[in-house]
Amino acid sequence: MAHRTMTPAMLAEVAERFKALGEPVRLSLLQALRKKEMSVGELVAATGLGQANVSKHLHQLLDCGYVTRRKEGTFVYYRIASDDVFMLCDVMCSRIDEEVRMRRERIGR
Repeated sequence: MAHRTMTPAMLAEVAERFKALGEPVRLSLLQALRKKEMSVGELVAATGLGQANVSKHLHQLLDCGYVTRRKEGTFVYYRIASDDVFMLCDVMCSRIDEEVRMRRERIGR
């Protein structure tokens, strides 16, 4: 993959998007939505979080483009905008697994 020179504005935008992924609540919402489109109520039930908390974090995910929404009657349904977000998470999880493996090797486990 070619490396591009990023402008200060682009760096700020990338930082904002990574910041959105730095909150465990938002990651749990993304994980729940990975399976299927869900309403706020379904996400509340799936995560055990309060409705206000879920709504606040969904708004941040929406602002960063990680989720989209559609309205059906009085319900609003959210879904993942692009599976690219899971590629980012998978890269990080692989890196963490590798670091754990290397630490265990160093201490002889």
